[in-house]
Amino acid sequence: MRVLVVEDEPRIAADVAAALKAGGFVPEVSGDGEEAWFRGDTEDYAVIVLDLGLPRMDGLAVLKRWRAAGRQVPVLVLTARGAWAERVEGIDAGADDYLPKPFRMEELVARVRALVRRSAGFGAAIIEIGPLIVDPRQMRVSVNGIVQQLSPLEYRLVAYLALHKGRVISAHELIEQLYGEDDARDANALEALVMRLRRKLGAEVIETRRGFGYLVPEPRT
Repeated sequence: MRVLVVEDEPRIAADVAAALKAGGFVPEVSGDGEEAWFRGDTEDYAVIVLDLGLPRMDGLAVLKRWRAAGRQVPVLVLTARGAWAERVEGIDAGADDYLPKPFRMEELVARVRALVRRSAGFGAAIIEIGPLIVDPRQMRVSVNGIVQQLSPLEYRLVAYLALHKGRVISAHELIEQLYGEDDARDANALEALVMRLRRKLGAEVIETRRGFGYLVPEPRT
Protein backbone atom coordinates (compact mmCIF):
# COMPACT_ATOMS: atom_id res chain seq x y z
CA MET A 1 0.00 0.00 0.00
CA ARG A 2 1.33 3.40 -1.02
CA VAL A 3 2.07 5.96 1.70
CA LEU A 4 3.07 9.52 0.89
CA VAL A 5 5.64 10.94 3.33
CA VAL A 6 5.64 14.75 3.26
CA GLU A 7 8.72 15.89 5.17
CA ASP A 8 11.33 18.50 4.17
CA GLU A 9 14.08 17.22 6.48
CA PRO A 10 15.89 14.59 4.33
CA ARG A 11 17.15 12.49 7.25
CA ILE A 12 13.74 12.24 8.90
CA ALA A 13 12.06 11.54 5.56
CA ALA A 14 14.54 8.75 4.79
CA ASP A 15 14.12 7.19 8.24
CA VAL A 16 10.31 7.30 8.02
CA ALA A 17 10.36 5.81 4.52
CA ALA A 18 12.69 3.01 5.63
CA ALA A 19 10.49 2.18 8.64
CA LEU A 20 7.34 2.13 6.51
CA LYS A 21 8.99 -0.08 3.90
CA ALA A 22 10.08 -2.52 6.62
CA GLY A 23 6.45 -2.47 7.85
CA GLY A 24 5.11 -3.67 4.50
CA PHE A 25 4.21 -0.33 2.91
CA VAL A 26 5.37 1.34 -0.31
CA PRO A 27 6.58 4.82 0.73
CA GLU A 28 7.01 7.81 -1.56
CA VAL A 29 8.61 11.05 -0.35
CA SER A 30 7.80 14.67 -1.09
CA GLY A 31 9.84 17.53 0.35
CA ASP A 32 7.69 20.61 -0.29
CA GLY A 33 4.08 21.60 0.16
CA GLU A 34 3.17 22.41 -3.42
CA GLU A 35 4.41 19.09 -4.78
CA ALA A 36 2.75 17.24 -1.90
CA TRP A 37 -0.57 19.00 -2.53
CA PHE A 38 -0.46 18.04 -6.24
CA ARG A 39 0.47 14.41 -5.60
CA GLY A 40 -2.12 13.97 -2.87
CA ASP A 41 -4.76 15.58 -5.10
CA THR A 42 -4.04 13.51 -8.21
CA GLU A 43 -2.83 10.13 -6.93
CA ASP A 44 -4.23 7.49 -4.59
CA TYR A 45 -2.49 6.74 -1.29
CA ALA A 46 -3.53 4.54 1.61
CA VAL A 47 -2.24 7.14 4.11
CA ILE A 48 -0.36 10.44 4.00
CA VAL A 49 2.18 11.33 6.71
CA LEU A 50 2.26 15.13 6.73
CA ASP A 51 4.73 17.45 8.44
CA LEU A 52 3.33 20.94 9.01
CA GLY A 53 6.52 22.99 8.57
CA LEU A 54 7.05 22.77 4.81
CA PRO A 55 8.58 25.08 2.18
CA ARG A 56 6.42 26.66 -0.59
CA MET A 57 3.13 25.76 1.14
CA ASP A 58 2.67 24.90 4.83
CA GLY A 59 1.17 21.56 5.82
CA LEU A 60 -2.10 22.98 7.16
CA ALA A 61 -2.77 24.76 3.87
CA VAL A 62 -2.05 21.53 2.00
CA LEU A 63 -4.42 19.56 4.23
CA LYS A 64 -7.19 22.15 3.90
CA ARG A 65 -6.90 22.06 0.11
CA TRP A 66 -7.17 18.26 0.05
CA ARG A 67 -10.26 18.28 2.23
CA ALA A 68 -11.87 21.15 0.31
CA ALA A 69 -11.39 19.10 -2.87
CA GLY A 70 -13.07 16.09 -1.26
CA ARG A 71 -9.93 14.01 -0.82
CA GLN A 72 -10.66 11.63 2.06
CA VAL A 73 -7.27 9.88 2.36
CA PRO A 74 -6.31 9.37 6.03
CA VAL A 75 -3.70 11.92 7.13
CA LEU A 76 -1.26 11.55 10.04
CA VAL A 77 0.09 14.98 11.00
CA LEU A 78 3.57 15.39 12.49
CA THR A 79 3.80 18.27 14.97
CA ALA A 80 6.36 19.83 17.26
CA ARG A 81 6.16 18.47 20.81
CA GLY A 82 4.06 20.73 23.02
CA ALA A 83 2.48 22.58 20.08
CA TRP A 84 -1.06 21.80 21.25
CA ALA A 85 -2.63 24.68 19.29
CA GLU A 86 -1.05 23.29 16.12
CA ARG A 87 -2.55 19.86 16.84
CA VAL A 88 -6.01 21.30 17.41
CA GLU A 89 -5.82 23.30 14.20
CA GLY A 90 -4.63 20.22 12.31
CA ILE A 91 -7.50 18.09 13.59
CA ASP A 92 -10.00 20.86 12.82
CA ALA A 93 -8.55 21.04 9.30
CA GLY A 94 -9.25 17.34 8.76
CA ALA A 95 -6.30 15.38 10.16
CA ASP A 96 -7.12 11.86 11.30
CA ASP A 97 -4.28 11.52 13.82
CA TYR A 98 -1.19 13.40 14.98
CA LEU A 99 2.23 12.41 16.28
CA PRO A 100 4.52 14.85 18.13
CA LYS A 101 8.22 15.04 17.31
CA PRO A 102 10.51 13.42 18.24
CA PHE A 103 8.79 10.05 17.87
CA ARG A 104 9.64 6.37 17.72
CA MET A 105 9.41 4.87 14.25
CA GLU A 106 7.59 1.86 15.70
CA GLU A 107 4.80 4.13 16.91
CA LEU A 108 4.54 5.90 13.57
CA VAL A 109 4.21 2.60 11.69
CA ALA A 110 1.63 1.36 14.21
CA ARG A 111 -0.44 4.53 13.76
CA VAL A 112 -0.27 4.21 9.97
CA ARG A 113 -1.42 0.59 10.21
CA ALA A 114 -4.33 1.65 12.43
CA LEU A 115 -5.38 4.38 9.99
CA VAL A 116 -5.32 1.90 7.10
CA ARG A 117 -7.45 -0.59 9.06
CA ARG A 118 -9.98 2.00 10.20
CA SER A 119 -10.36 3.49 6.73
CA ALA A 120 -11.13 -0.01 5.44
CA GLY A 121 -13.69 -0.62 8.20
CA PHE A 122 -11.61 -2.97 10.37
CA GLY A 123 -11.43 -2.19 14.07
CA ALA A 124 -9.39 -5.19 15.23
CA ALA A 125 -5.65 -5.44 14.71
CA ILE A 126 -6.02 -8.87 13.07
CA ILE A 127 -7.95 -9.21 9.80
CA GLU A 128 -10.00 -12.41 9.65
CA ILE A 129 -11.88 -13.44 6.52
CA GLY A 130 -13.10 -16.99 6.85
CA PRO A 131 -10.02 -19.25 6.99
CA LEU A 132 -7.71 -16.39 5.96
CA ILE A 133 -6.01 -14.43 8.75
CA VAL A 134 -3.73 -11.44 8.09
CA ASP A 135 -1.64 -10.05 10.93
CA PRO A 136 -0.26 -6.64 9.84
CA ARG A 137 1.88 -6.31 12.97
CA GLN A 138 3.85 -9.45 12.16
CA MET A 139 3.28 -9.24 8.39
CA ARG A 140 2.05 -12.81 8.68
CA VAL A 141 -0.65 -14.67 6.74
CA SER A 142 -2.24 -17.95 7.74
CA VAL A 143 -4.93 -20.15 6.19
CA ASN A 144 -6.82 -22.67 8.32
CA GLY A 145 -4.36 -21.99 11.13
CA ILE A 146 -1.26 -22.74 9.04
CA VAL A 147 1.22 -19.87 8.69
CA GLN A 148 2.32 -19.34 5.09
CA GLN A 149 5.81 -18.27 4.08
CA LEU A 150 5.33 -15.25 1.83
CA SER A 151 7.67 -12.76 0.22
CA PRO A 152 7.16 -9.05 1.07
CA LEU A 153 5.47 -8.51 -2.31
CA GLU A 154 3.18 -11.51 -1.83
CA TYR A 155 2.25 -10.27 1.63
CA ARG A 156 1.42 -6.79 0.33
CA LEU A 157 -0.90 -8.23 -2.30
CA VAL A 158 -2.80 -10.44 0.17
CA ALA A 159 -3.04 -7.64 2.73
CA TYR A 160 -4.36 -5.13 0.21
CA LEU A 161 -7.00 -7.52 -1.14
CA ALA A 162 -7.99 -8.53 2.42
CA LEU A 163 -8.44 -4.90 3.48
CA HIS A 164 -10.79 -4.48 0.51
CA LYS A 165 -12.55 -7.83 0.86
CA GLY A 166 -15.50 -8.33 -1.43
CA ARG A 167 -14.40 -5.57 -3.84
CA VAL A 168 -12.91 -6.35 -7.23
CA ILE A 169 -9.54 -4.58 -7.48
CA SER A 170 -8.27 -3.80 -10.96
CA ALA A 171 -4.79 -4.84 -12.06
CA HIS A 172 -3.92 -1.16 -12.49
CA GLU A 173 -4.84 -0.32 -8.89
CA LEU A 174 -2.91 -3.30 -7.54
CA ILE A 175 0.18 -2.42 -9.54
CA GLU A 176 0.01 1.18 -8.27
CA GLN A 177 -0.32 0.07 -4.63
CA LEU A 178 2.17 -2.83 -4.62
CA TYR A 179 5.19 -1.54 -6.47
CA GLY A 180 7.56 1.31 -5.62
CA GLU A 181 8.37 4.17 -7.97
CA ASP A 182 11.55 2.46 -9.19
CA ASP A 183 10.11 -1.05 -9.52
CA ALA A 184 9.20 -2.64 -12.84
CA ARG A 185 5.40 -2.61 -13.21
CA ASP A 186 3.91 -5.29 -15.41
CA ALA A 187 0.45 -6.90 -15.56
CA ASN A 188 1.96 -10.27 -16.50
CA ALA A 189 4.18 -10.18 -13.40
CA LEU A 190 1.10 -9.43 -11.29
CA GLU A 191 -0.74 -12.42 -12.76
CA ALA A 192 2.26 -14.65 -12.02
CA LEU A 193 2.28 -13.31 -8.45
CA VAL A 194 -1.40 -14.21 -8.01
CA MET A 195 -0.76 -17.71 -9.34
CA ARG A 196 2.06 -18.25 -6.83
CA LEU A 197 -0.21 -17.12 -4.00
CA ARG A 198 -2.98 -19.49 -5.08
CA ARG A 199 -0.54 -22.39 -4.89
CA LYS A 200 0.41 -21.36 -1.35
CA LEU A 201 -2.95 -20.24 0.04
CA GLY A 202 -5.44 -22.25 -1.99
CA ALA A 203 -7.22 -21.41 -5.22
CA GLU A 204 -10.35 -20.16 -3.45
CA VAL A 205 -8.64 -17.41 -1.43
CA ILE A 206 -8.09 -15.05 -4.39
CA GLU A 207 -10.68 -14.97 -7.16
CA THR A 208 -10.21 -13.60 -10.67
CA ARG A 209 -12.93 -11.65 -12.45
CA ARG A 210 -11.81 -11.75 -16.06
CA GLY A 211 -11.54 -8.28 -17.53
CA PHE A 212 -12.09 -6.63 -14.13
CA GLY A 213 -9.46 -7.75 -11.60
CA TYR A 214 -9.02 -9.75 -8.42
CA LEU A 215 -10.70 -10.05 -5.05
CA VAL A 216 -10.72 -11.83 -1.72
CA PRO A 217 -14.38 -12.87 -1.47
CA GLU A 218 -16.57 -12.37 1.56
CA PRO A 219 -16.79 -15.59 3.61
CA ARG A 220 -19.74 -17.75 2.62
CA THR A 221 -22.35 -18.22 5.34
